[in-house]
Amino acid sequence: MGHFVIVGILVVVMAVLTYFGLDATGLATQMHPVAASAQAAPIDQLWHWEVMVISFLFALIVVPIGYSLTVFRQKKGEMLDGEHMEGNASLEIAWTVVPLIIVVIFAYFGAYSLGEVRRVDANAMIINVTGQQFSWTFEYPEYGFVTTELYLPVDRQVVLKMQSNDVIHSFWVPEFRVKQDVVPGRITEYRITPTLEGSYKVRCAELCGTSHAYMESPVVVVDSAAYDAWVVEQVKIAEESKTPEGQGKLLATKNGCIGCHSVDGAAMTGPTWFGLYGSEVKLADGSTVTADDAFIAQSILEPTVTVVEGYPPVMPPYVLTDEEISNLIAYIKTLK
Repeated sequence: MGHFVIVGILVVVMAVLTYFGLDATGLATQMHPVAASAQAAPIDQLWHWEVMVISFLFALIVVPIGYSLTVFRQKKGEMLDGEHMEGNASLEIAWTVVPLIIVVIFAYFGAYSLGEVRRVDANAMIINVTGQQFSWTFEYPEYGFVTTELYLPVDRQVVLKMQSNDVIHSFWVPEFRVKQDVVPGRITEYRITPTLEGSYKVRCAELCGTSHAYMESPVVVVDSAAYDAWVVEQVKIAEESKTPEGQGKLLATKNGCIGCHSVDGAAMTGPTWFGLYGSEVKLADGSTVTADDAFIAQSILEPTVTVVEGYPPVMPPYVLTDEEISNLIAYIKTLK
């Protein structure tokens, strides 16, 4: 009986030391990014309890093994056989029933956390999210504008109705904790209630292609007054975008063109649009062409026919109307 008492005490001590050791190294709680949503609290709490149980189970395995190797090892010169044991029914029942109870308890905790994460607010604001290689766009249907940055009011639940134009993506803001796949051909929902003002990033957490690592967009959480002011500004910009070049800019944003083509000369997956129109462009076959209306239109509709030197032929063909292509060209002309 004395051995069981000693092992029990050592298990408790080892479990406590393991937990605080993990916490000290940041693996328990400190490595989490700041919690910036109401949904983060139950998720972090569940993780906290899981680390505690993991620490106990680790001690429950390591301590008896270490104790047995130390106390019951064969002594030098000892040649007697060890005690013959047929088994222990009580022990076998215990290590079957106790883990089952722990699993059921954590199943309840998991269901509770999921319920809190998916709790519906009737006054939630709806934002439509589109993922495409390799960018995010956000449509605010209540106000009629589209942006490439996600602005959210603090302490108000938002429902993101998300869809993909190409492959599977995954919407993830680490500070919000919740992650949701964005799947072609269906709409998935993501509910979040930001609780901390600040600037964050949405990342794609599903490998989606060559520029997957750069599929990021800003997420800004502000108070209600700042959010209303931003909405007024975006509505004004949307009104000004009714010109051909404005429509072209809106189309480039909505279709994800600026996810691969920069508008300021920066290097990206595809050639920059800055200063493109009217310039001489060298192609992969060694020839040179002028970037006029015909060249740009063909590059959109048949991107693998005229491949610019130094860039991989990875752009998919787009089906656009003549008016949409004309608007895009009008927008590219303004980028000087």
